[in-house]
Order: sequence, then C-alpha cells, then structure tokens
Amino acid sequence: MTESGSSTPDGADPVRSHDEASDGGSEGSTGAPKAPFGVRVPAEGAEQTLLQQMGGVSGLAYSAVPIVVFVVANSLVGMVPAIWIAITSSLVLALVRLVRREPLQPAVSGVLGVAVCSFIAYRTGDAKGFFLLGIWTSLIYGGVFLVSMLVRWPLIGVAWSVLNGHGFRWREQRRALTGYDLATLAWTIVFVAKFVVQQWLYAADETGWLAVARIAMGYPLTALALLVTVWAIRRAGKVAEQEREAQECEDESAGSDGGDGTGEATPSRPRQEMG
Repeated sequence: MTESGSSTPDGADPVRSHDEASDGGSEGSTGAPKAPFGVRVPAEGAEQTLLQQMGGVSGLAYSAVPIVVFVVANSLVGMVPAIWIAITSSLVLALVRLVRREPLQPAVSGVLGVAVCSFIAYRTGDAKGFFLLGIWTSLIYGGVFLVSMLVRWPLIGVAWSVLNGHGFRWREQRRALTGYDLATLAWTIVFVAKFVVQQWLYAADETGWLAVARIAMGYPLTALALLVTVWAIRRAGKVAEQEREAQECEDESAGSDGGDGTGEATPSRPRQEMG
C-alpha cells in the first residue's frame, strides 16, 4: 500500500487536481451550458435575464417614445401625419440599437407593434384606436396567466424553467410552486389593471390620458411584478437546494445502515438454542 496511491488515482497531485476542478467550475459558470435544476440562481442574474427579455432598461425607455410622439403629433398635425411620424421614430430607435450593437429583437418587435397600432388607428379613423392593441393584449395576457395558475402550471415558473433548462421538478415542491403562483398572480394583476383603466379611458375618449396611463402603468407595475418574480425564483432555488441536501443525507444514512462501511452487509449472529 503506497501513500500517494491512496489519495488520488494515477498518482495525481491532490492540490493540482483541486485547482483544475476549481478552474473547470469557474469556466462552466460563465460558459454556455445551463445549470442543472437544484442550483441556486442569484437574484441579480434572474433580474438581468428578465430585463434582457424585455429589451433591457433602454428597451423599456424606447417603447415610450413612439407613444409620446404619436399623441403630440396627433394634437399638432392630425392623425395621419402622426402615424407616419410614430413609425419613423420607431425605425430611428431600431437604427440606434443597431448602431450601438444592442439586441435587435426588442427593436423589431417595437417597430411591428407601432405599425400594427398605427394601422388599427387608421382603420378605425380615430387616434384612440392606436391603443386598442395594447388594451386587448393586456386582457388576453391576464387571462392566460390566470388560467395557468388555476391549472397549477404557473406561467412564470414554466417560462423560467424553459428559459434556463431547469426542468419542472418545482411542481412537486409546495413552497416553490406557491412562489411561482404568487409571481404569476402579480403579473395577472398588472395586466388586468392595465386593461380596466385603459379601457375606461378609451370609452371616455381620453386619448391623451390613454398615453399617460400606458406609460405610467407600464414602468412602475412592471417593476413591482419583476421584484415578485425575482423573489419567486430565489425561493424556488432555495427549496431545490434544500431538497437536494436532504436527499444526499438520506442516501448517506441508507449507505451507513446497510453495512459496516466496506459495502458488505454485516452477518447476523446465530441464535443460541435453549438447553
């Protein structure tokens, strides 16, 4: 029995092996492979990922520009020129994102959204028609989020799992499921509130206040829902880690109970017969 062969296979240096393992772990944390379910996701990473899906902070700010431009231009030069000015502003913003090498998907979505809203306003012959798409989209989103929660597949949990490849084991963990339910409920409330307020303003023919409500209810409510979402993701990560640790303890206990530490079962002693 040699001293070097008992610690590491093939005579490898234990310190060197530990350093290489540490380097491999750090590289894996920044590389493309996704973390398995059960590994905690920092709140900062969750928040950054969700913001990226919405185009980042700049994407949220850019989305308000065509709305303001349309309302101001409509009050000054009329609806049809305002439509073209709003579309032009969205194209300019997309070009700015292209020059700055920012993600184009939010910019393309913004251009298409402004184009569709402008088309609806043109077809209805009323400037307030510019906001119809957002009003009814809020209702549809709110309904989808609510249904997903009622059938015990909260959409926030599903979206986060698909986005990061975590799987759906959280549905078997009551605390994690409750967290995703609350996050999904928060987004449901946001969408329903948007629909109720903006539909009321639409019926009252308040185009200017529609723009104010669209912007004012966008950022604050989105920020609140985002905070609840980050909290739910952190909660699910903690629950998964606790379950993994408990499973490891059970495996160790089962292994120690099954033998004397060598992997072999301890033979039972024969019973002595009574004389």
